[in-house]
Amino acid sequence: MVLIVFLLAYLVRRKLDSSGHFSGDALWRAWFHRGSRVHAGAETSVAGGLALVLLPAFLSGLLEYLLTGYGVRWLVYPVEFTVLVAMMGAPGWKRVLRAYSDAWSRDDMQGAWHHVRDWLPVEDRQEDSSAESMHLSLSRAFMVSIFERYFMVAFWFVVGGMPAAILARGLVALAEQWPQAAARPRFVRWAEWLAWIPVRLVSVTFGVAGDLAGWLGEAKGLLLPFSKPAGELLAASANSALTGYALDPERFLKVHPDEWSRFGATSLGAVRDLLNRTMLVWLCALALLVIAGVV
Repeated sequence: MVLIVFLLAYLVRRKLDSSGHFSGDALWRAWFHRGSRVHAGAETSVAGGLALVLLPAFLSGLLEYLLTGYGVRWLVYPVEFTVLVAMMGAPGWKRVLRAYSDAWSRDDMQGAWHHVRDWLPVEDRQEDSSAESMHLSLSRAFMVSIFERYFMVAFWFVVGGMPAAILARGLVALAEQWPQAAARPRFVRWAEWLAWIPVRLVSVTFGVAGDLAGWLGEAKGLLLPFSKPAGELLAASANSALTGYALDPERFLKVHPDEWSRFGATSLGAVRDLLNRTMLVWLCALALLVIAGVV
C-alpha cells in the first residue's frame, strides 16, 4: 500500500500544482505564525520552531499506532494520503517559468528577472546580474524546490512513514519561513543533514534518467565531497546528466548563437523532463522494493 498511497498522492499533488492550488508553504506559514513573537534576546532560539514541527509529527505517529492497535490499519491509508498531499507540492512554478520563458524568447532579460526575482535566493537577486547567472540561479532554485517538496518527502515517507515525512518537510519550512530570521541558519543546517542521503540518491538517479556516461565522468567529484550543499550537488549533477548544454548557457551561446532566444524555454524544459524521469525511476524502484517485501 505504500506504493499505491504515494502514487495517488503524487498524481493529485501534480494536478494541484498545475492549477496553482493548495500551497503547503501557506499551511506552514500559518502554523508558524504562533512563533512570530519571542522575548527579547531569544531571537536565535530554535525550541519553538522544533516544537511546532515535532508536535504534528508525533501526533501522526500516535494516530497510526492507535489505529493499528485497534485493528483498523486501513484507516491509516487515507490519513497518509492527506499528509502526503499537504507535505508535497510546489504550486506557482509553472506560471513563473512560463512568464520567464516568454520574456527570454523576446530577449527581455529585465522582464525575465522581474518575473523570477522573488523566487531566487536572496544572495542572487542582484538586478544587474547577467542573463547566464540569472538562469543558472533560477534553475538551481527550481530543482531545490522540487527536491525538497517531492523527493525528500518521498524518501523519508518510505523510510519512516508519516512522522519522518512531516519532520523533513517541516525543517525545510522552518529554514525558509520561521519568523525569527536569526534562528534560520540552524534550521538550514539540520535540513541539509536530512537531505544528505536523498540528494545523493537523486544525483545517482539523474545519471540513470539522463546521460549516464556524462554523469559517470563527474560522479567522483559529485558524490565524494560530503559537505557539498544540496543545491550545488543538484545543479552539478543535472548539468552532467543533461545534453545539449542545457545548463551551460555560455557554451550554448558559443555553439548555437542563433538559437539563444530559445535557450530559456529549452533549458527549463530539459530540467523538468529530467526531474520527471527521475521520479519515474524512483517509483519503479519503490515498486521493486514492495515486490521484494522490503517495504
